[in-house]
Amino acid sequence: MKLLEGKKALVFGVANHRSIAWGITQALHAQGAEIGLSYGIPQLERRVIPLAESLGIDFVEKCDVTNDGEITAVFDKAAAHFGNIDILVHSVAYAPPGELEGRFSSTSREGFRVAMDISAYSFIALTRAAMPLMPNGGSVLTMTYYGAEKVVPSYNVMGVAKAALEANVRYLAADLGPQNIRVNAISAGPIKTLAAAGVAGFRKMLGYAETQAPLRRNVDQDEVGKTALWLLSDWSSGVTGEVVYVDAGYNIIGVPDPDQQ
Repeated sequence: MKLLEGKKALVFGVANHRSIAWGITQALHAQGAEIGLSYGIPQLERRVIPLAESLGIDFVEKCDVTNDGEITAVFDKAAAHFGNIDILVHSVAYAPPGELEGRFSSTSREGFRVAMDISAYSFIALTRAAMPLMPNGGSVLTMTYYGAEKVVPSYNVMGVAKAALEANVRYLAADLGPQNIRVNAISAGPIKTLAAAGVAGFRKMLGYAETQAPLRRNVDQDEVGKTALWLLSDWSSGVTGEVVYVDAGYNIIGVPDPDQQ
């Protein structure tokens, strides 16, 4: 019997085959989960539908996570399609492109609002919508990054949004624990995704992380997917409110090794 046989999962944030959300989807599918997918904007439909078809996934819905009506509609459809669910994956983040370059002090009020709404508040909104579909408990997962706790060049307002997201994990874990719903996050190292391409100087960051991480390499979506599988399965039944790093150990380094620069 596969690890997630009989489990049902909703994954939000698939954009293309390089998405971390897609790596997680593949890992869950390989272990028997029945999966529904959601993408954020109409332009992504032509990329996401073929991916879903490749795994036999027949529940694919667009969801603007800033729109409570769309969130309600997606979860109503999920209830009709799946009945209950066991797993929710939130891999959603966005800041206006201009906010991910230049000085942090130049962050606009609107850019701050958008980044916080899409990257942090949406996790609360999706989790709240999923709760009625988890009467027997469940596992919720979101994606964060090291820029939530340390300054990363050009990450700017997204770092603040990810810090809020990590706080959301802890507060939701405490709130939903009595219902046996676990809430965790993965902090992945830099991976070439559509979202990462919007961060100024990302290629240099990728190269730097590779030379400074203890494993002397970067991670990939498959490694994140396997850790997600653990966190979303009963193998991690005693774990909630945690941020688990999948970054080849980069987060433990204090002073960079000058011989590796």
